[in-house]
Formats: sequence, structure tokens, C-alpha cells
Amino acid sequence: MNSPSEHQPRAIPHPTTTIQHRVTDVAAGLIFRNGKILITKRQEGAHLGGLWEFPGGKREAGETFEQCLARELQEELGINVTVGALFESITHDYQEKTVHLKFFVCRLEAGEPRPIGCAALKWVAKSEMKDCDFPAADARLLEELQQNLDLWNEQQSGWVSRAIFDA
Repeated sequence: MNSPSEHQPRAIPHPTTTIQHRVTDVAAGLIFRNGKILITKRQEGAHLGGLWEFPGGKREAGETFEQCLARELQEELGINVTVGALFESITHDYQEKTVHLKFFVCRLEAGEPRPIGCAALKWVAKSEMKDCDFPAADARLLEELQQNLDLWNEQQSGWVSRAIFDA
């Protein structure tokens, strides 16, 4: 019989330290289609290269997290989205930097995702996420996504709760 951990996505541990770093603000999107969520693979040679993540990027000066996310998804995947409600906010210390991530539920409005600014992309079902290696900062989010059946069920039917986008 499989242990519960065999069914969880893997967040790859990364050494941490107590050294204070400047915080990098990052916005990421949770984009669902037909019961699957979009993930992208980080470029080799980049920080955490080769790991899977939720698409998004660094916030620029003067941008809201929502503006950042819409811009990053257009630049890196060639898609337009409606940015919905904040799903999770996480601050994580890596040895070389501290990241403050905000994850938003998004609705794909136009375009078909293409790997313009990432190594690869794929749509994965909840059960397939366990086969993907994610950064350590995503561990809590991955656990919440595994437990949040309502979000997956709403997305699987193609219907998105208005509350997610009207927040």
C-alpha cells in the first residue's frame, strides 16, 4: 500500500540561512483548464533551474502584484488572463535570497500558453503533481492545492466561482 507522502507533489529542500536578504516580490498564477493546472519549468542555469513552478515573475517598482502577474504571463507565455483573488501568500528564505510570493487564481482569457520565457510548460492533474519537483517555497501551496477539492472541481467543470474574480 502506498504511503500518503507518495501522493504529494515534491518540494525540493533548499539550504536556508538566517542572513537577512532584500526581499524579492513575486506574483504567480494558478491557471486551471479542464481539471488541470498550468505549470512551467525554470530555465537551467537560473536560480532553482530545472524545477517546476507556477507561472509568474518578479514585481517591478510601481506595480501591484496583480499588474505584475498579468504582464509576466503575457511576456513569458503569450497569454492574457483575468487575475482573481489572492489564494496564498508565502515568504521563504533561501540561502541566497528571500522571496515573497503571492499566488492568485487566474482565468485564461486569450492565447494558448507557449514557453517563451521558460524551459517548458504543461497542464497537470492534481494526481500528476506528485511527479514534478517544485521549489521548497511552494511546499505549503502544494499541500493546500492537494486538499482544496472545491477549487479543482470548480475548475474541472469549466466554471469559476464569481467570488474568486470579484474579490
